[in-house]
Amino acid sequence: MSSVLIRPVEPADFAGVARLTVAAYESDGQLKGESGYAEVLADVAARAEHGDVLVAVDQETAELLGSVTFVLPGTRYAEMCGPGESEFRMLAVDPSVQGRGVGAALVEACIARAAGMGCTAVTICVREGHAEPAHRLYGRRGFVRQPGQDWSPYPGVNLLALRLPLPIQPR
Repeated sequence: MSSVLIRPVEPADFAGVARLTVAAYESDGQLKGESGYAEVLADVAARAEHGDVLVAVDQETAELLGSVTFVLPGTRYAEMCGPGESEFRMLAVDPSVQGRGVGAALVEACIARAAGMGCTAVTICVREGHAEPAHRLYGRRGFVRQPGQDWSPYPGVNLLALRLPLPIQPR
């Protein structure tokens, strides 16, 4: 694969991001038994209105490879970040290119964005029992489980809380 560019989503990307996000979540079983979450994932316009949607694109072909939504506390899609923290949600990589560093590049872009904003930590939730490659990626990057913040949006869906402390940046 050629190099990956991470950039803000553009309205022309919305349909492609919606397709790849739903496909990624379906491919690892995260939408089994779900009611309505595929529609939330596919509503890229709403995500872009209430957070920063970043996309990973192949620099040579301009093909969409993945996306993520970066949010701050108190915004519509924030689930667990507190004051001074940030969070990312809905990280998705096209199933055809998974395992090639696209997810890691999106995670790094979120961490860099958070650090640049002076955030003290990045928080995320991962679904228990699913997305083992994601669990490994976050562990390698230094995210630490926060069992006291685990939660369940509804029965049968358990979300595990992870947090990456960031060094305080001199101003």
